[in-house]
Amino acid sequence: MTAIPDLAARTVETSRRELAMRFTAAGIETPELDARLLVGATLDLDLTAIVAQRDATLTAEDAERLMAFAARRLAGEPVARIVGEKEFWGLRFALSPETLVPRPDTETVVEAALEFVRTSGFREALRIADVGTGSGAILLALLSELPHATGTGTDIAAGALAVAKGNAEQLGFSDRTKFVQSDYLSAVDGTFDLIVSNPPYVRTADIGSLATEVRDHEPKAALDGGADGLGAYRALCAESPRHLEPGGGLIVEVGYDQADDVAQMMETAGLDVRRPFTRDLADIPRVVEGRKRGR
Repeated sequence: MTAIPDLAARTVETSRRELAMRFTAAGIETPELDARLLVGATLDLDLTAIVAQRDATLTAEDAERLMAFAARRLAGEPVARIVGEKEFWGLRFALSPETLVPRPDTETVVEAALEFVRTSGFREALRIADVGTGSGAILLALLSELPHATGTGTDIAAGALAVAKGNAEQLGFSDRTKFVQSDYLSAVDGTFDLIVSNPPYVRTADIGSLATEVRDHEPKAALDGGADGLGAYRALCAESPRHLEPGGGLIVEVGYDQADDVAQMMETAGLDVRRPFTRDLADIPRVVEGRKRGR
């Protein structure tokens, strides 16, 4: 592991550069950004303030904390896990060991859901369910764009629901949300205009080969999709139609090679699948959308 220098009495800028250099040497993909984020988290400074206070000197306590953060990053822990939060859709989300770190690919689900709303003809008072809500990222991102919508987040993990509820309160959406401990939709009553989900979809045998940041630091329950990676989609496709209003949509994130299989499940469940599939920034089919007939 690349050694971390003693940063006591160093300036903010010198410390940032030292960390970026060590992260570069360790082969970390975004060394400059990671260094800035860890310095910012240590000193409670945003990126603009880091520049403005570049010549300020770290206290011994600040230096010790920053060095501990850097050691964790060099050991493969994601920055979001270290600082306990992650930005998604321009919003900041607190995390816990029971929640996935929201990723840019998942913003594709939000984009697809907003396009569905735009073209569906549903009233503004949309009812949304986010299955496996985790930190609440997808649901709360949608509510930030749909001021008259309400949402229900489900998760099997009580700890994840507590984090999602806290994020809803922090972002000002607590009056438009509720959170239910549920295995998929089994404990949920009523119908929705839109159901969204980023379920576990990694094949069990593939988890060991994932990047260290994912394999060792993400909750396994949020990754493991069973032997073929499709277990969650079977449950979602079986349960969603009876929880959808006529014309309502089921929109899910999928793994890189799963779109066709998930589309077939939706069609078997009686949903009309939208093609072509929505692709992410890497041009991978990332979102599959099914619509209930009758509207």
